Amino acid sequence: MSRTYFGTDGIRGTVGQFPITPDFVLRLAHAVGRVLKHSHARPVVLIGKDTRISGYMLESALESGFNSAGVDVVLLGPVPTPAVAYLTRAQRAQLGVVISASHNPFADNGIKFFSPQGTKLSNEWERNVEVILAQDPVWVDSAQLGKARRLDDAGGRYIEFCKSTFPSELSLRGMKLVVDAAHGAAYQIAPAVFHELGAQVIPVGCSPNGLNINEGVGATHPEALMQAVREHHADMGVALDGDADRLQMVDAQGRVFNGDELLYVLADDRLSRDEVVPGVVGTLMTNLAVEQALRERDVDFVRAKVGDRYVLEALNQKGWLLGGEGSGHLLVLDKHSTGDGIVSALQVLQACVRRDAGLDELLQGLRLFPQHMINVRLPPGVDWTRHAGLAQARDEVERQLTGRGRVLIRPSGTEPVLRIMVEAPEEALARECALQMAAALA
Repeated sequence: MSRTYFGTDGIRGTVGQFPITPDFVLRLAHAVGRVLKHSHARPVVLIGKDTRISGYMLESALESGFNSAGVDVVLLGPVPTPAVAYLTRAQRAQLGVVISASHNPFADNGIKFFSPQGTKLSNEWERNVEVILAQDPVWVDSAQLGKARRLDDAGGRYIEFCKSTFPSELSLRGMKLVVDAAHGAAYQIAPAVFHELGAQVIPVGCSPNGLNINEGVGATHPEALMQAVREHHADMGVALDGDADRLQMVDAQGRVFNGDELLYVLADDRLSRDEVVPGVVGTLMTNLAVEQALRERDVDFVRAKVGDRYVLEALNQKGWLLGGEGSGHLLVLDKHSTGDGIVSALQVLQACVRRDAGLDELLQGLRLFPQHMINVRLPPGVDWTRHAGLAQARDEVERQLTGRGRVLIRPSGTEPVLRIMVEAPEEALARECALQMAAALA
Protein backbone atom coordinates (compact mmCIF):
# COMPACT_ATOMS: atom_id res chain seq x y z
CA MET A 1 0.00 0.00 0.00
CA SER A 2 1.43 3.38 -1.00
CA ARG A 3 1.66 6.32 1.38
CA THR A 4 -0.51 9.40 0.93
CA TYR A 5 1.31 12.02 2.99
CA PHE A 6 4.81 10.71 3.69
CA GLY A 7 7.55 11.25 1.12
CA THR A 8 11.17 10.15 1.16
CA ASP A 9 11.90 12.35 4.19
CA GLY A 10 8.74 12.82 6.20
CA ILE A 11 5.95 15.21 5.24
CA ARG A 12 6.91 18.49 3.60
CA GLY A 13 5.23 21.38 1.81
CA THR A 14 4.39 25.07 1.79
CA VAL A 15 3.22 26.44 5.12
CA GLY A 16 -0.47 27.28 5.11
CA GLN A 17 -1.19 24.84 2.30
CA PHE A 18 -2.33 21.32 3.05
CA PRO A 19 -0.81 19.31 4.65
CA ILE A 20 1.48 21.86 6.38
CA THR A 21 -1.37 23.47 8.31
CA PRO A 22 -1.80 23.54 12.09
CA ASP A 23 -5.02 21.51 12.02
CA PHE A 24 -3.47 18.70 9.98
CA VAL A 25 -0.27 18.68 12.05
CA LEU A 26 -2.33 18.40 15.24
CA ARG A 27 -4.20 15.42 13.76
CA LEU A 28 -0.89 13.91 12.61
CA ALA A 29 0.61 14.12 16.09
CA HIS A 30 -2.56 12.64 17.59
CA ALA A 31 -2.39 9.72 15.14
CA VAL A 32 1.31 9.15 15.83
CA GLY A 33 0.58 9.26 19.54
CA ARG A 34 -2.10 6.57 19.19
CA VAL A 35 0.37 4.37 17.28
CA LEU A 36 2.92 4.82 20.07
CA LYS A 37 0.31 3.95 22.71
CA HIS A 38 -0.06 0.50 21.15
CA SER A 39 3.34 -0.44 22.59
CA HIS A 40 3.97 2.08 25.41
CA ALA A 41 1.61 3.03 28.21
CA ARG A 42 3.08 6.53 28.59
CA PRO A 43 5.25 7.43 25.58
CA VAL A 44 7.70 10.32 25.60
CA VAL A 45 8.36 12.29 22.41
CA LEU A 46 11.15 14.84 21.76
CA ILE A 47 10.44 17.76 19.42
CA GLY A 48 13.16 19.89 17.82
CA LYS A 49 12.94 22.49 15.07
CA ASP A 50 14.98 24.71 12.80
CA THR A 51 14.76 28.51 12.70
CA ARG A 52 11.76 29.04 10.39
CA ILE A 53 9.12 31.37 11.77
CA SER A 54 6.46 28.70 11.15
CA GLY A 55 8.22 26.43 13.64
CA TYR A 56 6.44 28.13 16.54
CA MET A 57 3.01 27.37 15.10
CA LEU A 58 3.79 23.79 14.11
CA GLU A 59 5.51 23.06 17.43
CA SER A 60 2.35 24.12 19.30
CA ALA A 61 0.18 21.97 17.03
CA LEU A 62 2.40 18.93 17.56
CA GLU A 63 2.46 19.45 21.31
CA SER A 64 -1.35 19.64 21.46
CA GLY A 65 -1.82 16.60 19.24
CA PHE A 66 0.54 14.43 21.26
CA ASN A 67 -0.85 15.58 24.60
CA SER A 68 -4.40 14.84 23.42
CA ALA A 69 -3.38 11.22 22.83
CA GLY A 70 -1.80 10.89 26.28
CA VAL A 71 1.81 11.38 25.14
CA ASP A 72 4.36 13.46 27.06
CA VAL A 73 6.41 15.97 25.08
CA VAL A 74 9.94 17.29 25.61
CA LEU A 75 10.67 20.50 23.69
CA LEU A 76 14.26 20.94 22.51
CA GLY A 77 13.97 24.30 20.76
CA PRO A 78 16.10 25.06 17.65
CA VAL A 79 18.56 22.18 17.19
CA PRO A 80 19.90 20.31 14.15
CA THR A 81 18.01 17.29 12.85
CA PRO A 82 20.84 14.92 13.89
CA ALA A 83 20.70 16.42 17.40
CA VAL A 84 17.11 15.19 17.70
CA ALA A 85 18.23 11.72 16.56
CA TYR A 86 21.00 11.67 19.18
CA LEU A 87 18.90 13.04 22.04
CA THR A 88 16.03 10.66 21.31
CA ARG A 89 18.44 7.80 21.83
CA ALA A 90 20.21 9.39 24.80
CA GLN A 91 16.98 10.30 26.60
CA ARG A 92 15.45 6.84 25.96
CA ALA A 93 12.44 8.51 24.34
CA GLN A 94 9.99 6.61 22.19
CA LEU A 95 10.14 9.04 19.26
CA GLY A 96 12.00 12.07 17.96
CA VAL A 97 10.23 14.69 15.85
CA VAL A 98 11.88 17.36 13.71
CA ILE A 99 10.10 20.44 12.34
CA SER A 100 12.14 21.37 9.29
CA ALA A 101 12.16 21.54 5.51
CA SER A 102 15.93 21.09 5.40
CA HIS A 103 17.45 23.08 2.51
CA ASN A 104 14.11 24.50 1.27
CA PRO A 105 13.22 28.23 1.55
CA PHE A 106 11.64 29.57 4.73
CA ALA A 107 8.07 29.43 3.34
CA ASP A 108 8.25 25.62 3.36
CA ASN A 109 8.31 23.38 6.39
CA GLY A 110 7.89 19.73 7.25
CA ILE A 111 7.71 17.04 9.89
CA LYS A 112 10.01 14.02 10.12
CA PHE A 113 10.42 11.32 12.73
CA PHE A 114 13.19 9.28 14.38
CA SER A 115 12.95 5.93 16.10
CA PRO A 116 14.18 5.31 19.68
CA GLN A 117 17.48 4.22 18.08
CA GLY A 118 17.85 7.56 16.29
CA THR A 119 17.10 6.17 12.83
CA LYS A 120 14.50 6.96 10.19
CA LEU A 121 11.29 4.96 10.58
CA SER A 122 10.07 2.33 8.15
CA ASN A 123 7.51 2.70 5.40
CA GLU A 124 5.33 0.25 7.33
CA TRP A 125 5.35 2.53 10.40
CA GLU A 126 4.37 5.50 8.22
CA ARG A 127 1.54 3.50 6.66
CA ASN A 128 0.27 2.60 10.14
CA VAL A 129 0.17 6.30 11.02
CA GLU A 130 -1.79 7.07 7.86
CA VAL A 131 -4.34 4.36 8.71
CA ILE A 132 -4.98 6.01 12.11
CA LEU A 133 -5.07 9.44 10.45
CA ALA A 134 -8.07 8.32 8.41
CA GLN A 135 -9.98 7.47 11.59
CA ASP A 136 -11.82 9.78 13.97
CA PRO A 137 -9.65 11.02 16.86
CA VAL A 138 -9.87 9.29 20.22
CA TRP A 139 -9.21 11.91 22.89
CA VAL A 140 -7.98 10.65 26.25
CA ASP A 141 -9.75 11.89 29.37
CA SER A 142 -8.30 14.78 31.37
CA ALA A 143 -6.50 12.57 33.87
CA GLN A 144 -4.58 10.86 31.03
CA LEU A 145 -3.55 13.94 29.05
CA GLY A 146 0.13 14.29 28.25
CA LYS A 147 2.41 16.95 29.70
CA ALA A 148 5.09 19.13 28.13
CA ARG A 149 8.44 20.39 29.39
CA ARG A 150 11.66 21.81 27.98
CA LEU A 151 15.00 19.99 28.02
CA ASP A 152 17.57 22.25 29.59
CA ASP A 153 20.70 22.77 27.47
CA ALA A 154 19.71 20.46 24.63
CA GLY A 155 22.21 22.29 22.41
CA GLY A 156 25.01 21.92 24.95
CA ARG A 157 24.44 18.19 25.25
CA TYR A 158 24.61 17.81 21.50
CA ILE A 159 27.78 19.92 21.31
CA GLU A 160 29.47 17.49 23.69
CA PHE A 161 28.27 14.56 21.58
CA CYS A 162 29.73 16.07 18.40
CA LYS A 163 33.06 16.72 20.11
CA SER A 164 33.15 13.10 21.32
CA THR A 165 33.30 11.90 17.69
CA PHE A 166 36.62 13.74 17.16
CA PRO A 167 39.73 11.87 18.37
CA SER A 168 40.78 13.09 21.81
CA GLU A 169 44.47 13.12 20.87
CA LEU A 170 43.82 15.59 18.01
CA SER A 171 43.01 19.29 18.00
CA LEU A 172 41.97 22.00 15.56
CA ARG A 173 44.36 24.51 17.14
CA GLY A 174 46.03 26.73 14.60
CA MET A 175 43.23 26.28 12.06
CA LYS A 176 41.16 29.25 10.89
CA LEU A 177 37.74 27.92 9.94
CA VAL A 178 34.75 29.64 8.34
CA VAL A 179 31.50 28.02 9.51
CA ASP A 180 28.30 28.70 7.53
CA ALA A 181 25.14 27.50 9.33
CA ALA A 182 22.69 28.72 6.64
CA HIS A 183 20.87 30.85 9.25
CA GLY A 184 19.51 27.50 10.35
CA ALA A 185 19.29 25.11 13.26
CA ALA A 186 23.06 24.93 13.90
CA TYR A 187 23.60 28.69 14.09
CA GLN A 188 24.76 28.54 17.72
CA ILE A 189 25.90 24.94 17.88
CA ALA A 190 28.24 24.56 14.89
CA PRO A 191 30.55 27.51 15.72
CA ALA A 192 30.76 26.31 19.32
CA VAL A 193 31.76 22.76 18.36
CA PHE A 194 34.67 23.84 16.16
CA HIS A 195 35.75 26.60 18.58
CA GLU A 196 35.81 24.25 21.56
CA LEU A 197 38.02 21.86 19.57
CA GLY A 198 40.55 24.66 19.13
CA ALA A 199 39.75 26.32 15.81
CA GLN A 200 39.54 30.06 15.24
CA VAL A 201 35.97 30.30 13.94
CA ILE A 202 34.56 32.92 11.60
CA PRO A 203 30.75 32.54 11.58
CA VAL A 204 28.67 33.03 8.43
CA GLY A 205 24.93 32.47 8.15
CA CYS A 206 24.56 32.49 11.93
CA SER A 207 22.00 35.30 12.31
CA PRO A 208 18.56 33.77 11.74
CA ASN A 209 15.46 35.99 11.77
CA GLY A 210 12.87 33.34 10.93
CA LEU A 211 12.74 34.36 7.27
CA ASN A 212 16.32 33.98 5.99
CA ILE A 213 17.09 30.28 6.42
CA ASN A 214 19.12 28.98 3.41
CA GLU A 215 18.85 32.39 1.73
CA GLY A 216 22.07 32.85 -0.23
CA VAL A 217 24.07 30.87 2.33
CA GLY A 218 24.68 27.31 3.45
CA ALA A 219 25.41 24.07 1.65
CA THR A 220 23.05 24.86 -1.22
CA HIS A 221 24.68 28.28 -1.79
CA PRO A 222 28.40 27.73 -1.14
CA GLU A 223 29.35 30.99 -2.88
CA ALA A 224 29.05 32.84 0.44
CA LEU A 225 31.44 30.40 2.07
CA MET A 226 33.89 30.55 -0.83
CA GLN A 227 34.01 34.34 -0.59
CA ALA A 228 34.40 34.35 3.20
CA VAL A 229 37.23 31.82 3.11
CA ARG A 230 39.15 33.95 0.63
CA GLU A 231 38.42 37.25 2.40
CA HIS A 232 39.55 35.95 5.80
CA HIS A 233 42.46 33.90 4.40
CA ALA A 234 40.99 30.90 6.21
CA ASP A 235 42.36 27.38 6.04
CA MET A 236 38.99 25.83 5.27
CA GLY A 237 35.24 26.40 5.26
CA VAL A 238 32.30 24.27 6.39
CA ALA A 239 28.79 24.83 5.02
CA LEU A 240 25.68 23.18 6.48
CA ASP A 241 22.08 23.38 5.32
CA GLY A 242 19.10 24.60 7.30
CA ASP A 243 18.78 21.53 9.51
CA ALA A 244 22.53 20.71 9.48
CA ASP A 245 22.40 17.19 8.09
CA ARG A 246 24.07 18.20 4.81
CA LEU A 247 27.70 19.27 4.30
CA GLN A 248 29.85 21.00 1.69
CA MET A 249 33.44 22.09 2.34
CA VAL A 250 35.76 24.69 0.82
CA ASP A 251 39.56 24.73 0.88
CA ALA A 252 41.89 27.71 1.32
CA GLN A 253 41.78 28.44 -2.42
CA GLY A 254 37.98 28.69 -2.33
CA ARG A 255 37.31 25.44 -4.16
CA VAL A 256 34.11 23.57 -3.19
CA PHE A 257 34.28 19.86 -2.39
CA ASN A 258 30.97 18.04 -2.68
CA GLY A 259 29.61 14.98 -0.89
CA ASP A 260 31.07 12.52 -3.38
CA GLU A 261 34.60 13.80 -2.78
CA LEU A 262 34.14 14.01 0.99
CA LEU A 263 32.81 10.45 1.06
CA TYR A 264 36.00 9.29 -0.66
CA VAL A 265 38.09 11.23 1.90
CA LEU A 266 36.30 9.39 4.73
CA ALA A 267 37.02 5.99 3.19
CA ASP A 268 40.59 6.90 2.24
CA ASP A 269 41.35 8.13 5.76
CA ARG A 270 40.32 4.80 7.25
CA LEU A 271 42.27 2.84 4.66
CA SER A 272 45.35 4.96 5.37
CA ARG A 273 45.10 3.88 9.02
CA ASP A 274 44.82 0.22 8.00
CA GLU A 275 41.17 0.01 9.00
CA VAL A 276 39.00 -2.44 7.10
CA VAL A 277 36.51 -0.76 4.78
CA PRO A 278 34.54 -3.62 3.20
CA GLY A 279 32.29 -1.34 1.19
CA VAL A 280 30.76 2.08 0.65
CA VAL A 281 27.21 2.99 -0.39
CA GLY A 282 26.53 5.84 -2.80
CA THR A 283 23.48 6.64 -4.90
CA LEU A 284 22.52 6.47 -8.55
CA MET A 285 23.98 9.99 -8.85
CA THR A 286 27.36 9.31 -7.21
CA ASN A 287 30.20 10.20 -9.55
CA LEU A 288 31.65 7.22 -11.40
CA ALA A 289 35.19 8.32 -10.49
CA VAL A 290 34.49 7.59 -6.80
CA GLU A 291 33.27 4.09 -7.58
CA GLN A 292 36.29 3.36 -9.77
CA ALA A 293 38.77 4.74 -7.22
CA LEU A 294 37.30 2.66 -4.40
CA ARG A 295 37.20 -0.53 -6.45
CA GLU A 296 40.86 -0.02 -7.39
CA ARG A 297 41.54 -0.24 -3.63
CA ASP A 298 39.44 -3.38 -3.26
CA VAL A 299 36.56 -1.53 -1.61
CA ASP A 300 33.14 -2.68 -2.79
CA PHE A 301 30.68 -0.03 -3.93
CA VAL A 302 26.89 -0.21 -4.08
CA ARG A 303 24.44 2.35 -5.47
CA ALA A 304 21.15 3.03 -3.68
CA LYS A 305 18.23 5.13 -4.84
CA VAL A 306 18.63 8.88 -4.35
CA GLY A 307 17.82 9.80 -0.75
CA ASP A 308 19.75 9.31 2.48
CA ARG A 309 17.12 6.89 3.85
CA TYR A 310 17.89 4.53 0.96
CA VAL A 311 21.63 4.86 1.57
CA LEU A 312 21.01 3.95 5.21
CA GLU A 313 18.89 0.94 4.23
CA ALA A 314 21.68 -0.35 1.98
CA LEU A 315 24.31 0.18 4.68
CA ASN A 316 22.24 -1.75 7.20
CA GLN A 317 21.67 -4.58 4.74
CA LYS A 318 25.41 -4.84 4.03
CA GLY A 319 26.61 -4.16 7.58
CA TRP A 320 28.82 -1.31 6.31
CA LEU A 321 29.56 2.05 7.92
CA LEU A 322 30.18 4.67 5.21
CA GLY A 323 27.75 6.08 2.67
CA GLY A 324 26.47 9.32 1.23
CA GLU A 325 25.25 11.53 -1.56
CA GLY A 326 26.87 14.23 -3.67
CA SER A 327 24.47 16.73 -2.10
CA GLY A 328 26.38 16.30 1.17
CA HIS A 329 24.31 13.82 3.15
CA LEU A 330 27.05 11.62 4.63
CA LEU A 331 26.56 8.62 6.89
CA VAL A 332 29.26 7.46 9.30
CA LEU A 333 27.39 4.81 11.27
CA ASP A 334 30.04 4.14 13.91
CA LYS A 335 29.80 7.84 14.85
CA HIS A 336 26.08 8.56 14.48
CA SER A 337 22.88 6.75 13.52
CA THR A 338 21.93 9.31 10.88
CA GLY A 339 23.48 11.84 8.53
CA ASP A 340 25.14 14.67 10.45
CA GLY A 341 26.85 17.64 8.79
CA ILE A 342 28.90 18.62 11.85
CA VAL A 343 30.04 15.08 12.67
CA SER A 344 30.91 14.44 9.01
CA ALA A 345 32.95 17.67 8.87
CA LEU A 346 34.87 16.56 11.95
CA GLN A 347 35.71 13.23 10.30
CA VAL A 348 37.06 15.07 7.25
CA LEU A 349 38.99 17.54 9.41
CA GLN A 350 40.61 14.77 11.41
CA ALA A 351 41.96 13.33 8.15
CA CYS A 352 43.43 16.73 7.29
CA VAL A 353 44.96 17.11 10.76
CA ARG A 354 46.41 13.59 10.90
CA ARG A 355 48.12 13.94 7.54
CA ASP A 356 48.80 17.68 7.73
CA ALA A 357 47.20 18.06 4.32
CA GLY A 358 44.47 20.04 2.59
CA LEU A 359 41.53 18.50 0.81
CA ASP A 360 43.17 18.94 -2.58
CA GLU A 361 46.15 16.88 -1.40
CA LEU A 362 43.93 14.17 0.11
CA LEU A 363 42.07 13.91 -3.19
CA GLN A 364 45.08 13.82 -5.49
CA GLY A 365 44.42 11.25 -8.17
CA LEU A 366 40.64 11.45 -7.89
CA ARG A 367 39.34 13.31 -10.93
CA LEU A 368 35.58 13.52 -11.01
CA PHE A 369 33.88 12.74 -14.30
CA PRO A 370 32.02 15.72 -15.79
CA GLN A 371 28.27 15.21 -15.39
CA HIS A 372 25.71 16.82 -17.67
CA MET A 373 22.02 16.70 -16.81
CA ILE A 374 19.03 17.74 -18.88
CA ASN A 375 15.46 17.91 -17.58
CA VAL A 376 12.96 16.98 -20.28
CA ARG A 377 9.31 17.83 -19.68
CA LEU A 378 7.20 14.89 -20.80
CA PRO A 379 3.81 15.36 -22.49
CA PRO A 380 0.90 13.85 -20.52
CA GLY A 381 0.51 10.13 -21.06
CA VAL A 382 4.00 9.52 -22.45
CA ASP A 383 5.67 6.41 -20.98
CA TRP A 384 9.39 7.03 -21.30
CA THR A 385 10.17 3.40 -20.41
CA ARG A 386 8.49 2.28 -23.65
CA HIS A 387 9.75 5.09 -25.89
CA ALA A 388 11.51 3.37 -28.81
CA GLY A 389 13.45 6.47 -29.91
CA LEU A 390 14.85 7.07 -26.42
CA ALA A 391 15.78 3.39 -26.07
CA GLN A 392 17.66 3.47 -29.36
CA ALA A 393 19.48 6.71 -28.48
CA ARG A 394 20.40 5.34 -25.07
CA ASP A 395 21.82 2.15 -26.61
CA GLU A 396 23.94 4.21 -29.00
CA VAL A 397 25.27 6.43 -26.21
CA GLU A 398 26.06 3.49 -23.93
CA ARG A 399 28.01 1.79 -26.72
CA GLN A 400 29.94 5.03 -27.24
CA LEU A 401 30.72 5.30 -23.51
CA THR A 402 31.52 1.64 -22.80
CA GLY A 403 34.08 1.51 -20.00
CA ARG A 404 34.49 5.29 -19.83
CA GLY A 405 31.17 6.78 -18.83
CA ARG A 406 27.66 6.22 -17.55
CA VAL A 407 24.03 7.04 -18.38
CA LEU A 408 21.26 7.58 -15.84
CA ILE A 409 17.65 8.29 -16.79
CA ARG A 410 15.10 8.73 -14.02
CA PRO A 411 11.84 10.60 -13.47
CA SER A 412 11.82 13.48 -11.01
CA GLY A 413 10.05 12.82 -7.75
CA THR A 414 8.85 16.42 -7.46
CA GLU A 415 7.94 17.62 -10.98
CA PRO A 416 6.76 16.12 -14.31
CA VAL A 417 10.18 15.90 -15.93
CA LEU A 418 12.58 13.17 -16.93
CA ARG A 419 16.16 13.67 -15.75
CA ILE A 420 18.77 12.56 -18.29
CA MET A 421 22.29 12.48 -16.86
CA VAL A 422 25.50 11.48 -18.63
CA GLU A 423 28.99 11.09 -17.17
CA ALA A 424 31.93 11.07 -19.55
CA PRO A 425 35.66 11.84 -19.49
CA GLU A 426 35.04 15.23 -21.15
CA GLU A 427 32.27 17.74 -20.48
CA ALA A 428 31.64 18.24 -24.22
CA LEU A 429 31.08 14.51 -24.72
CA ALA A 430 28.74 14.28 -21.71
CA ARG A 431 26.72 17.23 -23.02
CA GLU A 432 26.56 15.84 -26.56
CA CYS A 433 25.33 12.45 -25.36
CA ALA A 434 22.70 13.96 -23.05
CA LEU A 435 21.39 16.19 -25.85
CA GLN A 436 21.26 13.20 -28.18
CA MET A 437 18.91 11.33 -25.83
CA ALA A 438 16.83 14.39 -25.04
CA ALA A 439 16.33 15.03 -28.76
CA ALA A 440 14.93 11.51 -29.15
CA LEU A 441 12.02 12.53 -26.91
CA ALA A 442 11.20 15.69 -28.88
